[in-house]
Amino acid sequence: MLSVTTQPIAASRNVTRLSDAAAPALDEAGLRDALEAHHVESYGWALSCCRRRSDEAENVLQLVYLKVLSGKAVFNGKSSFKTWLFAVIRKTAAHEHRMELLRRLRLSQIPKALGDEPPGEQQGVEMRLKEALRKLPARQREVLQLVFYHDLSIVEAAKVMGVGIGSARTHYERGKKQMRRRLT
Repeated sequence: MLSVTTQPIAASRNVTRLSDAAAPALDEAGLRDALEAHHVESYGWALSCCRRRSDEAENVLQLVYLKVLSGKAVFNGKSSFKTWLFAVIRKTAAHEHRMELLRRLRLSQIPKALGDEPPGEQQGVEMRLKEALRKLPARQREVLQLVFYHDLSIVEAAKVMGVGIGSARTHYERGKKQMRRRLT
């Protein structure tokens, strides 16, 4: 059976059992000890959340540690420390992935050099597509861009958008229907 402590954990000898305990308050030394005790497991989870990219996992883990130690992410004791920490890692990784996709999207929208432009007719079709996409509601536009421009599945797009799979599929289908209507 799991034991629950009500005292802040400050000694490193207690930290190894911290994942089993829901400690409602940790001082800075206790937080540091807890983070150290779970570092190896945290890094493994960050790797999983970052699609096995070690540089992204290291960045996410560093951001998580900064959030925890600066007080932006606060352990409230409603779950074990490890469960809470892993949730912070997952959410931070998802946020960083979303931000990277948005950076790529913005870069892809930078006009091409004049020598690289497609011939006149193809350029007209491209402009019509972009205009029709721009007129879609935000969620429909976002899911279509993630699926068609960034080669994500609808399930992956749903995760990036922070919505359920059913919602993403609905936005995807409605967006395709509106695009078809506007382009024909």
